[in-house]
Amino acid sequence: MSLETDKLKKFITEQDKIALTVDCVVFGYDEHDKELKILLIKNEVPQFLGMWSLLGDLMKIDETIEDAANRILEYRTGLKDVYLEEVQSFSHPKRHPLGRVITIAYYALIKISDYELNVEKLDLEAKWFNINEIEEMAFDHKNILEVCHKRLQERLKERPVGFSLLPKKFTLQQIQNLYETVLQTELDKRNFRRKLKNLGLLKELEEIETEVAHRPARLYTFDYDKYTEMERKGRRFSL
Repeated sequence: MSLETDKLKKFITEQDKIALTVDCVVFGYDEHDKELKILLIKNEVPQFLGMWSLLGDLMKIDETIEDAANRILEYRTGLKDVYLEEVQSFSHPKRHPLGRVITIAYYALIKISDYELNVEKLDLEAKWFNINEIEEMAFDHKNILEVCHKRLQERLKERPVGFSLLPKKFTLQQIQNLYETVLQTELDKRNFRRKLKNLGLLKELEEIETEVAHRPARLYTFDYDKYTEMERKGRRFSL
């Protein structure tokens, strides 16, 4: 039994308390393979031994939920300043075999090209999975994953969160590939590009792609200053 499992069991059984944990759904976008992936770790709780689970931990007495989510993400991945959003709590009385454990779910967005999996840092076996290949997970983590994926799909349409998963300079096709991957649907190219340009948030650069086998496409950047101004004026981002 792992140290974290022992710690959780002691907290619940000896102190007769409800434990509060934070679980992070770490989404990674693989631009090369055009896949949305999820980072999972091997579970060490006896009832789910060897199954895959989300990255999580107990909340500390002196931290906020957001502090805990950032701590867990940094400890498990070594990354700071990534997009991180609270989704909801999961509190079914039977969701954890060791006792009464309520968890707050967050999701994070990572460009896989920016992240090197560090097994020693994780201290547990870890692996990226294509989100469509995951059939079973420990605890209620499959349900948490599905809820967070749905939230990500909603956010992608109403906030520019997807641009954090792209290179600083990107093509219109790269944006469409990302949206189709996360939304799991094919988008009409003409319609999608019209909506993009109507937002007025893309800066067209005097640069084109390099080292590509096809005809090089124009590069763009996202204008975050203009987006901030748009929000201030009460205008909505919608794709």
